Amino acid sequence: MTTRFIILTLAVLAICLTIFGQIVPQKDPNYDENNVPKFDLPDPLTTFSGKKIKKSSEWIEERRPELLTFFSENVYGKVPCKIPIYQWKVVEQSGNALDGKACRKQVDLIFKKDNHTLRFNILMYLPNEAEKAPVFLGYNFYGNHTITNDTNILISDAWTRNDKSLGIDNHRLTEDSRGVRANRWPVEKIIDSGYGLATIFYCEVDPDRDDFSDGIHPFCYIEGQQCPASDEWGSISAWAWGLSRAMDYFEQDNDVDASKVIVFGHSRLGKTALWAGAQDERFSAVISNNSGCGGAALSKRRFGETIARINAAFPHWFCKNFRKYNDNEVALPVDQHELIALIAPRPVYVASAEKDLWADPRGEFLAAYFATPVYELFGKDGIPSQEMPPVNQPIHNTVAYHIRTGEHDVTDFDWEQYIKWADKQLLKK
Repeated sequence: MTTRFIILTLAVLAICLTIFGQIVPQKDPNYDENNVPKFDLPDPLTTFSGKKIKKSSEWIEERRPELLTFFSENVYGKVPCKIPIYQWKVVEQSGNALDGKACRKQVDLIFKKDNHTLRFNILMYLPNEAEKAPVFLGYNFYGNHTITNDTNILISDAWTRNDKSLGIDNHRLTEDSRGVRANRWPVEKIIDSGYGLATIFYCEVDPDRDDFSDGIHPFCYIEGQQCPASDEWGSISAWAWGLSRAMDYFEQDNDVDASKVIVFGHSRLGKTALWAGAQDERFSAVISNNSGCGGAALSKRRFGETIARINAAFPHWFCKNFRKYNDNEVALPVDQHELIALIAPRPVYVASAEKDLWADPRGEFLAAYFATPVYELFGKDGIPSQEMPPVNQPIHNTVAYHIRTGEHDVTDFDWEQYIKWADKQLLKK
């Protein structure tokens, strides 16, 4: 075998790996601003054909649809069929939750198609003093029973990720994990502020593993299909679909103000909240907490987690078409500031943590900043400067941002900001 033949073989292999999105990421992630590559950020107000968008009507009629289509077909994956709620059931309810402050509801949403059945449960706490409550809606990671010590909350039998530190083993939830994530969900503070809280265990909609044989995906398979097509929904898109079905339910629940539902998410579920809010304009506001790569952070910065890394570690989250941009961000004709812009003119909050470098706090901030021109088309205030605000000093405009002390988590500080901002944007205009 000649040297020339070996070189040609390796070159062909490299090309094939690039095409099919299988190149192994660089060994060490970049955490140095000096090593961020130079890149051209696409202008959200210029169409793919080069037309400048100057009016909000042009954004709505021309630019927004083409961006939404691109993200749908090349990043998160489109939902290939309609699956309406077959039935809903209130499986538990009490008007005396939280020492009489709140009504607690546990509602099953049931879906049926052909020989498939899926159920997921919405846990709701609604303030008794409100006739129709504005609501924070968000997924939780380890079951509804983990967000509080309330012994009335049902324990899901869905598959879950193991976490021995939280008392979760054998991919099953038990009484041992009740209340283990109460630190992330200040239920009483939310109720005392006049808001309701609704949460869903995300693995009931689609188990968080690289297996498309369960969850909601098989409902849309054609004969012989075993996984989504290259432009069809990954798990993030499936989870976003679930949030919209919860919204369907809220629209007929007389205890919920469906015009004031704020979709919230942390980490991978922050990515989900952004995508849900971009697609479904019924959500009145969107909160992204430490959502990072594929969420609020700019992909072209290649800082912390990158497209190649996230697709390698979690190949089921995004559609297969997204793998074309593994270590190839330069070819990506969009970036995450345009995902945020798709939410305009509705309020959006992007939050970072100082020590969460994997999620690229500066990339999250810059995405909010570069989404601002779209909001300005609608007369809304965004991020006024490319200079990041000091730690723990939030910007509470229609496009909001804060970076707080600490790590990758959801804290009381975060929730205090979200409540104050929601008051300003939705309740006290």
